[in-house]
Amino acid sequence: MHIPHFPEAKHPLIQSLFHHSDHELVIFFQANLDSGKYFTALFCRYSPIIYTVIQHSVRSPVQADYLFALTWKHIYYELGGVNLESQIDGKCINLQNWLINMTAYCINAMEVPPTEQINYSLKSTSPPLWCYVEKALEQLPAMLRLIVLMAQTFHWSETRIAAYLQAEGEAIAPNEIAIFLQEGYRMLEDKLPSDIRSIYLGG
Repeated sequence: MHIPHFPEAKHPLIQSLFHHSDHELVIFFQANLDSGKYFTALFCRYSPIIYTVIQHSVRSPVQADYLFALTWKHIYYELGGVNLESQIDGKCINLQNWLINMTAYCINAMEVPPTEQINYSLKSTSPPLWCYVEKALEQLPAMLRLIVLMAQTFHWSETRIAAYLQAEGEAIAPNEIAIFLQEGYRMLEDKLPSDIRSIYLGG
């Protein structure tokens, strides 16, 4: 059984958090939503368990990687509202059990497409980076977001993007698409938390 290795676990920002408890990391995450290191530290701590659970539920490694990323994306959005001090049957919620329950929910609720339809690569985009890039994308102006998505997700050329937008009533020339793309990438990077840029982009 192959458990993926995530190089971000060795980053000084993440290593500096290893001594904190689950409870502390969740509190820090909830109190510092413009910071990505706390979620990434939890990801590094629990990714082996979650990957192991997921691996047994799908047919191919590609599907396992994709479901693993989707599960962490779901965890990212749910973690903001979890209260580890609330009690069930007289006991405080245990983060590991909560994460396993979230994973079980995702395994049962999410439709994983066939391997040939999956474009996601775990090696090129770690789940925490995916979460924060998606959050940053939501903050881009609609036109820039669309152009960036067409270039990055569908790998469309500037000519094809311009043709699509012209068909939608936008008078944009192919050479202007390159300018929009550069602006979109600059704005996207600017909207990523600085610690996420440091951990994943080296800056």
